Amino acid sequence: MSRLARTHGLTDIQQEILSTVRDFVDKEILPVATELEHRDEYPGAIVDGLKELGLFGLMIPEEYGGLGESLLTYALCVEEIARGWMSVSGIINTHFIVAYLLERHGTDEQREHFLPRMATGEVRGAFSMSEPGLGSDVAAITSKGVRHGDDYLLSGQKMWLTNGGTSTLVAVLCRTDEGRPEGDAPHRSLTAFLVEKEPGFGEVRPGLTIPGKIEKMGYKGVDTTELIMDGLRIPADRVLGGATGRGFYQMMDGVEVGRVNVAARGCGVAQRAFELGISYAQQRHTFGRPIAGHQAIQFKLAEMATKVEAAHAMMVNAARKKDSGERNDLEAGMAKYLASEYCKEVVEDAFRIHGGYGFSKEYEIERLYREAPMLLIGEGTAEIQKMIIGRRLLEEYRHQG
Repeated sequence: MSRLARTHGLTDIQQEILSTVRDFVDKEILPVATELEHRDEYPGAIVDGLKELGLFGLMIPEEYGGLGESLLTYALCVEEIARGWMSVSGIINTHFIVAYLLERHGTDEQREHFLPRMATGEVRGAFSMSEPGLGSDVAAITSKGVRHGDDYLLSGQKMWLTNGGTSTLVAVLCRTDEGRPEGDAPHRSLTAFLVEKEPGFGEVRPGLTIPGKIEKMGYKGVDTTELIMDGLRIPADRVLGGATGRGFYQMMDGVEVGRVNVAARGCGVAQRAFELGISYAQQRHTFGRPIAGHQAIQFKLAEMATKVEAAHAMMVNAARKKDSGERNDLEAGMAKYLASEYCKEVVEDAFRIHGGYGFSKEYEIERLYREAPMLLIGEGTAEIQKMIIGRRLLEEYRHQG
């Protein structure tokens, strides 16, 4: 294990899980990640390996066939996986958000129907909030669910759906205006639907189309798509939790888990960038000695390591706060904001240490340099995180004068 980003107070089981995941990353992910990323190829063999390790059921309760582990354990596993290849951590993130939503907010029937198969990876989850003209304004969703007898008919267009092609279960947030009082806040009419589908692209069930993958600068391998609904018929018993109008709160609860995940991804990518930078600095010679002997490079390494350590500590704190059952939107927002920003800075410093070779696709740092920017946007931009942090601070430090 590296000297940086250690987590104190872990159980023997947690340490064993993390050791197993780290070995898997070193042997099965790192040797092939850059090649697969350059081909934008889905890592099927890696995903099969994660299934065998039981990682798709890591946080799912034991009664449903999962391992029943904590958010902290999950976040530390994500950190290790992102250190190998961030796209792989994205594949399991959306799956776990849907599993978390079902476990926390689903009906008994919904949990019993989906969670055992999600624990094995047979059912693969994705969730969908964003729309083409929406950005971070979730309450402005225009996709609609209209009651039609015992069903709902869903229509609208969704955007930035991670695992859009490979998933078989999507939690989709739509507007349902039935029973909404006049003048009520828009977010109170949002409802989460559990949409089952076939994997693949095109029309994956009547009324539901998954177009081809969106071409991206980085974060390749994982399929990111749109989702188009046109009269998609969904039974009323597939409303998450069995009641309409709760979707905004349910999804925001899931997003808190997602923000801890993004923070963990930032920590993992930053760790890998530091490893690459400090290794290269000891191999590359200029003016008769390794560049690691130059004070300017040592200063960079010192700053990089400090950022890795600080981001990891904040991510662990946010995960532990959620595990305790307390509200953690402040801690999750801080962790996501800091880890994503520090990740970008550590990757850029490692890129600079590599000099001209950092610009070559033969070197791994080139891939990390294209992957890091996604973390600045995913699960809410830095500006959104600062809004959340500022509002929560004003609640905590309300002036009494």
